[in-house]
Amino acid sequence: MSTTDETVPAPVPAPGGATGASSERPRFSLALTARDLLNVAIFAVIYFVTVYAIALLGIINPLVMLLTLPLSIVVAGIPYMLFLTRVRHAGMVTLFGAAIGVLYLLGGHPWISTLVTIAVALLAEVVLWAGRYRSRAAAIVAYAVFSLWYIGPMLPLLTNRAEYLDSPGMRAMGPEYVASFDRTVSTTVLWAYNVSTLVCGLLGGLLGVYLLKKHFTRAGLA
Repeated sequence: MSTTDETVPAPVPAPGGATGASSERPRFSLALTARDLLNVAIFAVIYFVTVYAIALLGIINPLVMLLTLPLSIVVAGIPYMLFLTRVRHAGMVTLFGAAIGVLYLLGGHPWISTLVTIAVALLAEVVLWAGRYRSRAAAIVAYAVFSLWYIGPMLPLLTNRAEYLDSPGMRAMGPEYVASFDRTVSTTVLWAYNVSTLVCGLLGGLLGVYLLKKHFTRAGLA
């Protein structure tokens, strides 16, 4: 029999539904396509608007702020998880975090918050890389890690509380709001809030995966 008649074995599918070659970890590269950049930009804006719209309710009073910020973490898990279904190689998640950090810097957040946002985005990228960008569990943990950026805007309260309370943004809220904020957001409450960001991040990741189950399946995230 001729060698041309021999049957060539088909590649074995990877757990995510793709062939074995596609299950390899994406290489870290900044050679993003126009479509990658567009996805990063679109979902960064969606994420920003989602968080901002919910957190805006915090202007009512500081207690409402403490309730709406964790809520925004949970709800924002939906657009973040939808973004992850568009991630095709390393670097996109870090760039997404950098875009969020810059947007909030332009919105008046302290520069330290931008650095924290980029740092946790990079850590989230490492978590996703460890899961070969195809693990739902890694996606949930990555979102919880990324949600730690919420601690950034509050860090000045721990390092220089008086300066934070006297900042232009706080003064614009009025003296009554500032006084109430000072009473409500104590150091103990602040640390409890910091811990809650991780917990709410896990809840937001779970919510996003649950609501976007079909998108995750189509994207090959097992």
